[in-house]
Order: sequence, then C-alpha cells, then structure tokens
Amino acid sequence: MSSPHAQTRYQVRFDHGHDGAARIAGGADAVVWADAIPGGATQPHASSAPGAAQLVAGPGSAAATAAWLLQLQVDLGRRAMIAIVAVGGEGGRPAVEDQLLAGAVVDELMALGIDATSPEAALVGAAATALRGAYAHLLTASVSGQERAALGEGDAVIAAARAVGGQPTVLAEHPERVGA
Repeated sequence: MSSPHAQTRYQVRFDHGHDGAARIAGGADAVVWADAIPGGATQPHASSAPGAAQLVAGPGSAAATAAWLLQLQVDLGRRAMIAIVAVGGEGGRPAVEDQLLAGAVVDELMALGIDATSPEAALVGAAATALRGAYAHLLTASVSGQERAALGEGDAVIAAARAVGGQPTVLAEHPERVGA
C-alpha cells in the first residue's frame, strides 16, 4: 500500500522540491516542474520519474502546459496521472512563486476538465485563482524575487512576472505516447 504522501488516489497531485517529486511521481504519466523564476539555485531534473513525461512550466506557461497535458491524456487514450512539483528554493525551501505557478497549472487543468485533484493540488489551485491579480507583485516581493534582485537579476524577475504566452519545456516525452 502506498503512503498517503504519494497522493496516488488523485489524478493531479502536488508537492514541492526534489523530495516532494520523489513522494508523488510514482505511477505518474507526467511530472511538471513549476519554475516561475528560472535560473535559481534549485533546478528541475528529469530523473525523478523514469518512464514519465517530464516538463518544466516556466513564466506565463500555465495554459500551454495544461493544454500539453490534456493532449498527452488524449494520446494515451486514458486518464493521465499528473504530478506537479513547485521547484522551490535553496535547501528545499518552499517558494511562493513556484507554488503560485503550480496552482495556475492546476487551475488551467481544472478548466479543461482534469479536476480529480488532491487536496494539496486543490489548495495551490485556489490560491493561484484568488491571488491572480497580485501575481506580479507577489513574484517580485517573494523571498526568491528579492534574493534575485539583490544579485542584480531584478530584470529577470520582472520579466518572469510579466510573461504571457510561454510554452512548457519538455525534458522527456512519455514512452507510450501515441505518435511520439
């Protein structure tokens, strides 16, 4: 029997950091790394779930990421199990900007009808919806945003906060995907 931390009862799961990915990636068809301000100390990597599609949702890519996941489900011809991981900060610190981006992906999935979410995924989805109007401010005011600005990378934070129409980066394709 799997641990409740694995959230395997749910189609859409959420956790943060590499440890969180290890908890929820088992049996997933896709692992989505939410990285709202790319280039930070913690980086997504494709080794967390061999055999699963691996992609990075970056700035402004929530809608395109959800559409990609829906197409994966269509191509598989069955319900796709999805693990969404907020990349987080150094040392596994939860990063508010990555959690909000992960929540935006959850929200977009729910709008497409993929809504069998774990309570953890539902929570970040609701937070992203409720805070949509404050997203740019929260990104620049977050610990990560302030850290990057102090390193002289404030322009990257502002660009991430204003990004729209981004596309996910595919690190690994699902091996069973029809037509892959």
